[in-house]
Amino acid sequence: MIIWLPLVLLGLAILYQRKLREEWEFFTTRRREWIYDKWKNWGEPFLVAAVLALAIRTYLLGPYKIPTGSMRVTFLEGDRIFVDKITYRFHSPERGDIIVFKYPLDRKKDFVKRLAGLPGDTLEIREGKLIVNGKPLEEAPFSEHYYYNREDWDYAKAGQVIHVPLDSYFALGDNSAQSSDSRNWGFVPKKNLIGRAFCIWWPLNRIKFVD
Repeated sequence: MIIWLPLVLLGLAILYQRKLREEWEFFTTRRREWIYDKWKNWGEPFLVAAVLALAIRTYLLGPYKIPTGSMRVTFLEGDRIFVDKITYRFHSPERGDIIVFKYPLDRKKDFVKRLAGLPGDTLEIREGKLIVNGKPLEEAPFSEHYYYNREDWDYAKAGQVIHVPLDSYFALGDNSAQSSDSRNWGFVPKKNLIGRAFCIWWPLNRIKFVD
């Protein structure tokens, strides 16, 4: 690549030598006009595109990378996902959503988990099943996963009934055996929510919408 680069540049210079001469003459004889022309044709569109991209990333749609296997097999390590940041401005999250949020113990970190407990819910993990408000969740995706009690963590020990505060959520990883989630560090405050993960966009063989 390094060897061919000078040859490519030389070829482009020969191909566009007339245009280059015209640009150089334009620059040396009418510098202010040249600068204005380049700003209108290149600088201004680039600035507008950059501002739009920043606004979309900040307020509408954000790309994230999955760092661990805590959400297997829904997400694999290295998957890149898009997160919808606007939906929750119009309605509350629903049980089963895959949420992205600021980690309660370190808001500089973003976590991806599945929403299991809504504000005001009672929740228990019993024999691998998730019991919400006294009833086992038999529907997918919860029926597809086995949830583990962790006696060395503060929440969801065997026989423990959890009461979700009215301003918070309870989140679990789909790969319960290898997930640090609300069983360990507690509840996700509403203010920590970023958005809802809805699709994988990379790698190419993994592109799909997710539930």
